[in-house]
Amino acid sequence: MTQSQERILFLNGTIAEESWFDDEVTPALFKDELNSGEGDITVWINSPGGDCIAAAQIYNMLMDYKGNVTVKIDGIAASAASVIAMAGNKVIVSPVSMIMIHNPATIAAGDTSEMQKAIAMLDEVKESIINAYEIKTGLSRAKLSHLMDAETWMDANSAIEMGFADEIMQRNTEDDELEVPNVSMTFSRASVTNSLMEKMAEKCKIAQKTKNEIASDSLLERLELIRNWR
Repeated sequence: MTQSQERILFLNGTIAEESWFDDEVTPALFKDELNSGEGDITVWINSPGGDCIAAAQIYNMLMDYKGNVTVKIDGIAASAASVIAMAGNKVIVSPVSMIMIHNPATIAAGDTSEMQKAIAMLDEVKESIINAYEIKTGLSRAKLSHLMDAETWMDANSAIEMGFADEIMQRNTEDDELEVPNVSMTFSRASVTNSLMEKMAEKCKIAQKTKNEIASDSLLERLELIRNWR
């Protein structure tokens, strides 16, 4: 019986519930790719994060996947993307890659009661995120909570020391080249937000020129309502 060849999937870009700019990673798109075959898979991750609910869906897909899941981080797995990375049976990091974890964030408006609800919701989201980190690393929940509070950035060695990764990528001896695709710049929350705003500004320019496009005010309102975790 012929053994199925290992498949390679790529998770590059911002994680979102739906695609606005045609370059986001959504649960629906990832599910289609994941279910397009069977057998062991390798998931390359280079993402600044995004929507924590969408990330949770992708994490669950990988945890439920029947084959072996190897995660390789070639650039950055930050914020929500770090949660997805924890679904790998083995997490391998490039010697020049980064992992970042921090507290979830949201946008809320309203009276004191609404603010208290938002705070309670964020506390629950944080606890669910800690679940994923705890399963992978074995660190205490208190330690993980402190790491998130401090917005912790980890290089390859630090990630392995703390249990977020298992090993560092090695040079491929067959062709004498390191098994790492092109590595993008390190992302911060500010750079992710700026990137989204630049894209939104461009969309608004197009909307002003085309009657059939969504109005710029509507697009800006949608941006304010993003359930982001950056």
